[in-house]
Amino acid sequence: MVTPPKLAISTRLNAYIANTRVGKRFKLAERNTTFTTELRAGTATFLTMAYILAVNASILTESGGTCSVSDCTRLCSDPTVAVANCTGAGLRVIQPDDSCKFPPVNQGYLACLERTRKDLIVATVASSLIGCLIMGTFANLPLALAPGMGTNAYFAYTVVGYHGSGKVPYSTALAAIFIEGLIFLFISAVGLRARLAKLVPKPVRISSSAGIGLFLAFIGLQNNQGIGLIAYSSSTLVTLGACPRSSRASLAPVVAAANGTVTLIPGGTVSDDIMCSSDRMLSPTFWLGVVGFFIIAYCLVKNIKGAMIYGIVFVTVVSWFRNTLVTAFPDTVSGNSAYQYFKKIVDVHAIESTAGTLSFSGMGKGNFWEALFTFLYVDILDTTGTLYSMARFAGFTDDNGDFEGQYFAFMSDAASIVVGSLLGTSPVTTFIESSTGIREGGRTGLTALTVAGYFFMAFFFTPLLASIPAWAVGPPLILVGVLMMKCVVDIEWDDMKQAIPAFVTMLLMPLTYSIAYGLIGGIGTYIVLQMWDWGQELLGKLGIRRRLKSDSSISEGANGDNNGTNGDAKRHEVV
Repeated sequence: MVTPPKLAISTRLNAYIANTRVGKRFKLAERNTTFTTELRAGTATFLTMAYILAVNASILTESGGTCSVSDCTRLCSDPTVAVANCTGAGLRVIQPDDSCKFPPVNQGYLACLERTRKDLIVATVASSLIGCLIMGTFANLPLALAPGMGTNAYFAYTVVGYHGSGKVPYSTALAAIFIEGLIFLFISAVGLRARLAKLVPKPVRISSSAGIGLFLAFIGLQNNQGIGLIAYSSSTLVTLGACPRSSRASLAPVVAAANGTVTLIPGGTVSDDIMCSSDRMLSPTFWLGVVGFFIIAYCLVKNIKGAMIYGIVFVTVVSWFRNTLVTAFPDTVSGNSAYQYFKKIVDVHAIESTAGTLSFSGMGKGNFWEALFTFLYVDILDTTGTLYSMARFAGFTDDNGDFEGQYFAFMSDAASIVVGSLLGTSPVTTFIESSTGIREGGRTGLTALTVAGYFFMAFFFTPLLASIPAWAVGPPLILVGVLMMKCVVDIEWDDMKQAIPAFVTMLLMPLTYSIAYGLIGGIGTYIVLQMWDWGQELLGKLGIRRRLKSDSSISEGANGDNNGTNGDAKRHEVV
């Protein structure tokens, strides 16, 4: 008697779960997938998007968060003397002012920024976790959510500004996101989302993704959040950089008086160390970042899952060694403090400053509403487009482009935006990296729930995530820009009415350091170029109406004459 071979453990597990309430709830059999396939797909998705935990927190921290002048410490007029001993002839205690937030940044403000970065890592984890739970549980789709790239840069660098130098305070900007999220939730609930996305001119709609990609790549090439290849030039604005920190210089906007004295422009602030005084292309951290760039690039070429993570992990681990030229923990006060926190490895960090800090005091200002509607536009355009493209990629859409779970999918990212704003982070969106899990066979919400499980585990490793240096974050930013450039092939370059607005949109986003200005420029250009055709079309319609009225009058007149002639004839007959 031949004994039938035993089934593998995974096969038996899949068969068992497929017949349970979980398997039936998530429709494993109907969608031709298995439990282990969903786990593998969720793992692949998380590996490709986990970079957002470090990148998003780093970008948002550049806004300064809730840190202010009150966090800056007092200093002695002689930097070598402690404040407690700052007494005697020629010594005085200097009270901090707004300049303490800019280079050379006050140590107290730096400590506040470090606390804010830890808060934002947790906020990113929590908002991503909640978004994935809603998507997986209610929409039953293999799509993962997290704070979106592009909108986080717009939030940090344009709306709030570097260390709060923008026109909208951090708390007020969160209020704008909160209100935008509620509006987004409403239009998703009533089914207006897809219709509103189609109102945006097609060339601007297509090119905005590429423009955001160029914007992110430009950030990744600079010092603050990147590898430092691009530096400032007084003659050409930008030039080649990549010099060591010891060779960098800060800049200040000044005005020269008639007598030759130079003073700081009122309201002007000192820049970060953005100019190389010497030693271009000799920065050790730059070359380490280049190695990370090619690791990620090679993995993308070979279609290796988790490409972004491998490059970030390599550069980060090398940077964790102290007493090297590329260390992330230099022998300074802030470096030593960061190293002490890093050594904890496991730590559950509670959000201290970013959660629940919404302020509606600036609602009467135009900058508030400009930010709100820009966030709303990008969310309508980007998240809706991503959802439809992922559904098509998974084969869920029907002939009309609709797909099962569509309503709850729209509601899930809208609800996540509201939750994210309450935690202190930028808008949450469906990630294009979800395609990785779909490619691995993910077809149900179990894929999204698996990603949520990984985000939950990330709660406990805040010290490691907070110790990822800027030169490890730069390479994935640049290569995310590469991935976002795919859409340019859909632009009708032979039609100048389509090509010019698309190009203006892409060009202005990185060069004005603003997504909003790119969108305004693209839409404005499109309207101006279309005005002649719209006018001709309008005149044509008016001309047709006039001719119709004229023809109608002639016809009525002719009928009246005939009626009059017939009447006379009848009268003659009666007589």
